[in-house]
Amino acid sequence: LRLMAQVSVCAPLSALVFCCTMSRKGIVGGNWKCNPKTVSEAQALAKAVEGGAWEASKVDVVLFPVALHALPAQAESKKAKIGMQNPYKAGAFTGEISVDQIKDAGMEWVLVGHSERRHVFKESDALLAERVKLAQDNGLQVIYCIGELLEERESGKTNDVCAQQLDAVLASITDWSRVVLAYEPVWAIGTGKVASPEQAQEAHKAVRELIATKVSADVAAAIRIQYGGSVNAGNCKELIALPDVDGFLVGGAALKPEFLDIIAAVQG
Repeated sequence: LRLMAQVSVCAPLSALVFCCTMSRKGIVGGNWKCNPKTVSEAQALAKAVEGGAWEASKVDVVLFPVALHALPAQAESKKAKIGMQNPYKAGAFTGEISVDQIKDAGMEWVLVGHSERRHVFKESDALLAERVKLAQDNGLQVIYCIGELLEERESGKTNDVCAQQLDAVLASITDWSRVVLAYEPVWAIGTGKVASPEQAQEAHKAVRELIATKVSADVAAAIRIQYGGSVNAGNCKELIALPDVDGFLVGGAALKPEFLDIIAAVQG
């Protein structure tokens, strides 16, 4: 279990003090994106994760396959949860998966706001807020992704970008216990580059302080914030040791055996 940081309400918001008093359960997401190619490969991946020496009581593991692979993967999963990559509502919405269909399939988790949805498929903040609200209204748990482009990082706008992306969904969230945030610097996703521990901690701390300001100190202390962006077995131990990093949203490495090493690092 990760140590939970409680905000000192006596401190100014520019210098929030986090004292280790409680614990946040670590969480690892495996975003399979549009992989693998076959149902049998998806089943094998899920079976391999299930066979790992990790305990669901100590770490949450959520896998996000493509829709066609979700039910076969779920059949292989008891410890791990299976989630859907992009929820919406039922009706005349070609290509979407509705929250009702997700619930009917026995799934509890959805992924919203990944940078590929924002930047490749041009999903707006308004659409992402609608997706989050649909998940909230239907009792689903959400991993909501935020993060900056390289040019935004280089121009010192990281915190501003994260704040804007968070602000967009604040009105959609009524139950923060069903929300996990994933900070994913876009320049580190799939590039082999990874944020330095200092960069990751700075961004995570800023997000937690923003939640304290916009929502409450209690929510800030309890919210789990994942790091995502070229996480692998070689860098996960250093990153998970950071006080405001509670787990990882993993892309490419989630398709490899080292995913189990990442889970082990978060479980501790």
